[in-house]
Amino acid sequence: MTFSVSVAQLNFVVGDMAGNARRIVDAARAAHARGVQLLLTPELAICGYAAEDLYLRPAFIDACDDAVKRVAAETADLKGLHIVVGHPARTGPGARERSVSVPALHNAASVLCEGRVLATCAKRELPNYQVFDERRYFTPGDAPCVFAVPDAQGRPVKVGLLICEDAWFEAPAADLRAAGAELIAVINASPFHAGKGGEREAHMRERVRQTGLPLVYAHLVGGQDEIVFEGRSFVLDAQGELAGRAVSFEEAQFDARFERGAAGWRITADTDRPHSADADLWHALVLGVRDYLGKNGFPGAILGLSGGIDSALVLAIAVDALGKDRVRAVMMPSPYTADISWIDARDMAARLGVRYDEIAIAPEFEAFKASLAPLFEGRPEDTTEENLQARIRGTLLMGLSNKFGSIVLTTGNKSEMATGYCTLYGDMAGGFAVIKDVAKTAVFRLARWRNAHDPYGTGANPIPERIIVRPPSAELRPDQKDQDSLPEYPVLDAIIERYMENDQSPESIIAEGFARADVEKVVRLIRINEYKRRQAPVGIRVTHRSFGKDWRYPITSKYRA
Repeated sequence: MTFSVSVAQLNFVVGDMAGNARRIVDAARAAHARGVQLLLTPELAICGYAAEDLYLRPAFIDACDDAVKRVAAETADLKGLHIVVGHPARTGPGARERSVSVPALHNAASVLCEGRVLATCAKRELPNYQVFDERRYFTPGDAPCVFAVPDAQGRPVKVGLLICEDAWFEAPAADLRAAGAELIAVINASPFHAGKGGEREAHMRERVRQTGLPLVYAHLVGGQDEIVFEGRSFVLDAQGELAGRAVSFEEAQFDARFERGAAGWRITADTDRPHSADADLWHALVLGVRDYLGKNGFPGAILGLSGGIDSALVLAIAVDALGKDRVRAVMMPSPYTADISWIDARDMAARLGVRYDEIAIAPEFEAFKASLAPLFEGRPEDTTEENLQARIRGTLLMGLSNKFGSIVLTTGNKSEMATGYCTLYGDMAGGFAVIKDVAKTAVFRLARWRNAHDPYGTGANPIPERIIVRPPSAELRPDQKDQDSLPEYPVLDAIIERYMENDQSPESIIAEGFARADVEKVVRLIRINEYKRRQAPVGIRVTHRSFGKDWRYPITSKYRA
């Protein structure tokens, strides 16, 4: 008995129902030609994940319905191939409008075969945490979904279907087993964060050990606004052992062949090589940049290259994502810029082969100070003058962006976003914040990793060593260093992780050995800079809690932790 399953691990585009349907049809034809009996597409593949308030528009759902029908019609000649297609579905006949209290939609998947819809299944467990808002849009299903697919010899195999979050709970899988399922298929759109791939496989092993059934995990790949999906679809045997794993951060048609004998299923599938945590992080950032620009139609990217490590890292990511011809770097020295900064900036731009320009901002800086001098009379220079320099740079970059159409990539990291060590309408000005969820300590680590690896063939060792080893500085006043204003970065990042990402109280952090003054300072800075983060550009989420959809705190609040 031979049974072949294929995962269409594809990069779908939100709202491109016609294009997504075409990609599913193409994958189905290719799978059928390989002798596959069951093709799985990711969660909500028809419309892309996540379409947010587009789900509330009846015309959007109509377009999704039409796309499902188109897939069914255009695969009607593929004899024996069953296709699982993820899509939003109205909850019942005539359910055209969303109720005030109950959404009139399911997060669903339909089983198509030879032009017909054999079954439609609804997701039972709707996540409403971190980046998820599914209860805003969907009503949960209440029944298990098991359907039969003939194997290569024509004998039926009963497949139980789970949609993403369903597989993280015991009851849906147990109900599939009770309904006679012999194999579990899970279709997913599960956002990446560091370590998430291992977490998924561990939870799916629990489902396998609970049910004794093999499991195929079909996952989405691609970037969508602030989130990234890494692919890495996989199959587990009935003992919970890994039988195969697809590539990460790339599209793939991942096939698994099941052969049943006296000892149960024997599964054969390719297995991608393991990746380090830093490699996954790098690929996630590259994919996030490539898809944000590509799916939104930007011709290229522009960024301010300061000679510091943050902008150096963003430049390397951008070139890996887009290629050197679509990236432009601009060095904007101020009166406080050290010679080594522009020397290192020139060096790095030359290593990567990008267009490089220099615009001295001293004339604009002096003009601003002269204009404001009568109003500032009697007051010493302070952060006001520092921020003027950052805002001049932001204005110049946005001018170039307007003229040439390239999007400005901002270069602030998570440590800066957390503490407000950034200038509103200055270095925060731009369209996409590449490393806003990357802590400063991880910035150093990633720079070292990229210098040791050239995953996209854009140039080895792109970041000059001096950029990595120099003490970080905004260079907005004489002899300025980041650590004049902030705790040492290993301390700062550890406190941010505990307080912001893991919701630990200040007292519990202090109890771990951190200085009270450091903890109280960092917590205060996080609190008072919420107004800045609300105005920051969207950026790539790579931790389990980022400043974005994961973080929803009021700007106006008297609460003190």
